[in-house]
Amino acid sequence: MNALQIAATGMSAQQMRVDVVANNLANMSTTGYNPRRADFADLHYQQLARPGTVSAQDGSVLPTGVQMGLGVRPASVSVVLGQGTLTQTGGDLDVAIEGKGYLEVTLPTGGAGYTRDGALKRTADGLIVTNDGFQVSPGITIPSDARDIAINASGEVYASFANQTQPQLLGQLTLAGFTNDKGLEAIGSDLFVETAASGPANVGISGVDGLGTLRQGYLEESTVDSVREVTELIKAQRGYELNAKVITAADQMLSATTQVR
Repeated sequence: MNALQIAATGMSAQQMRVDVVANNLANMSTTGYNPRRADFADLHYQQLARPGTVSAQDGSVLPTGVQMGLGVRPASVSVVLGQGTLTQTGGDLDVAIEGKGYLEVTLPTGGAGYTRDGALKRTADGLIVTNDGFQVSPGITIPSDARDIAINASGEVYASFANQTQPQLLGQLTLAGFTNDKGLEAIGSDLFVETAASGPANVGISGVDGLGTLRQGYLEESTVDSVREVTELIKAQRGYELNAKVITAADQMLSATTQVR
């Protein structure tokens, strides 16, 4: 009887589904977070009689055959991409991305990371960094005597000074785009790194070549839909309970065979 093993794979799959939902709900307030979705596929099949096999009895071809499935397996946990709602914060270094693209940061390893969390800060030296202190490319330093900071839609960073009538251009924030955003590898702290599946980063100016634009004084909210996630949680719970009942039924059937006299 394969029902025990099949139901066990089903329970394991529903557990994974609940874990994904729990992570989505935990990140309801995470800036720029996109929810994940667990996808599953059926396992291999036991071919008791292959379709199209010639019957040994009369020589006719079997129209369907007998194929017994052996359970379910995780296929992927993919990102459900979407534009989050922009919330006004008024922060001079808060920038939200409208459209596609990621801010590029320099990781401690020296490699590049990518994020949509635009809650930027500046160090004691005036360098623009993320909440974790990672430098935002291309590396812009704000002078200590700067009075006001302005960031336009194309990412140009301007600073106003007391002795100047015109603001001074300090640099320009760039965005990175990918052929397959879902192929990015999440490493935590709202950061991603490129993989062979995502393809190389195409770094460019905001609003050019399909990249989004920047909006100063705003942050992008999480795109988690709490109602949808709770619905998925209930469905996963029901699926887990049904698979548990299959195990109970299979155990009772096996127990009955041991009592045959």
